[in-house]
Amino acid sequence: MEWQTEYKRKLMSADEAVRAVESDMRVYAHANAAFPLVLLEALTRRAGQVRNVEIMHLLGFGEAFYNHPEFADSFRHNALFIGPNMRTAIAEGRADYVPIHLGEIENLFLDRSVEIDVALMHVSAPDRHGYCSLGVSVETSLTAARCARIRIAQVNNKMPRTFGNTFMHVSEFNAIVECSQDLPELIPERATEEQKLIACNAATLIEDGACLQIGIGGIPNAILPYLANRKDLGIHTETLTDSSIPLIEKGVITGTKKQINPHKILLGFAMGTREWYDYVDDNPLFEFQPNSYTNNPFVIAQNDNVVAINSAVEIDLTGQVVSDSVGGRFISGFGGQVDFIRGAARSRGGRPVITLCSTAKNGTVSRIVPQIKEGAGVVTTRADVHYVVTEYGVVNLHGKNVRQRAEALIQIAHPKFREELSEQMRRMGWTQRSVADVT
Repeated sequence: MEWQTEYKRKLMSADEAVRAVESDMRVYAHANAAFPLVLLEALTRRAGQVRNVEIMHLLGFGEAFYNHPEFADSFRHNALFIGPNMRTAIAEGRADYVPIHLGEIENLFLDRSVEIDVALMHVSAPDRHGYCSLGVSVETSLTAARCARIRIAQVNNKMPRTFGNTFMHVSEFNAIVECSQDLPELIPERATEEQKLIACNAATLIEDGACLQIGIGGIPNAILPYLANRKDLGIHTETLTDSSIPLIEKGVITGTKKQINPHKILLGFAMGTREWYDYVDDNPLFEFQPNSYTNNPFVIAQNDNVVAINSAVEIDLTGQVVSDSVGGRFISGFGGQVDFIRGAARSRGGRPVITLCSTAKNGTVSRIVPQIKEGAGVVTTRADVHYVVTEYGVVNLHGKNVRQRAEALIQIAHPKFREELSEQMRRMGWTQRSVADVT
């Protein structure tokens, strides 16, 4: 059968397509800017006809109506990463959270530890060979779809066509729903003065020929402008935003020094503005791959001089990093932080970096603390942490004992908290030095 004929045969409305979802099924939804809102809204309309449907996905943009309290008997979300639209449901006990490294999620599907009944995908229009692209978000979704019993495609003529391991053929879908919708945009955060200072400090760790993993947010966006005089930078990352475009256009990012995937910007998903989506569209410079590849520490380490820059909510004086929770309240997920921290640590010349503002709540609370908050969880262990950067400087904790770590971190804490932190350090028996000696 020609793919055009098969495509027409499978074409239907969203409400018809999601009738495939029945009670007690597990549904996986495409993530990030590829969040399949048309299909998810149709699925929510199916509430009352189904019970106990588990919906699983990474970060999703847009309103998650199925998470509303009135639909609790029909749907329950199981988050692999917590976005803003999921936090309330998780905090109220109406949804769940799976702590897991991003690079390990796909193994759950492959070994059937987590069996997927229905995958809801958001893809580009098919090319002349009948292949649809997963567009701006491959991450764990390609593997999830391949492992699902039923695959429903939301085909969007505004989804970019991207290169790499991004394609699924029309024949692989059980149902097809057409739409024409702009992708949700992530407007770059304006960096604060503190974030600019952190970025300037972190940029000193990035030399010519380095291979970068850099994420999303004010600090990552602020770092890239400080790299305008570097040469032959490479990118091997889980995600990337618009802030990289100027460095690509200036020839700063070339990938020529990378040992694997040279001359390519390797990533799992892209999030940003319409300009960014247009930039990656049909652009062979970008190679999208599943996170089982992009986030595999053994793959990452094959590149030399990997600089992995990640962020923290707080860090204690021994170097334990909290990044998915504030006390006992979950706010995000493990993501790829540990994947890249460990990959960079094993890269020849690699530098794993944790960045954070020294204070929170308008300067009233120190993010460098004697002990992490009650209920908070450690994402990156003290043994994994190397470089830590605040607006007050850069320290390297790797190979240092607990006393040396605490002293180093106090040096880059906000000055008004240094005496208190030094006193706490002495109370815990890590030193007998005076405050003046430590700071």
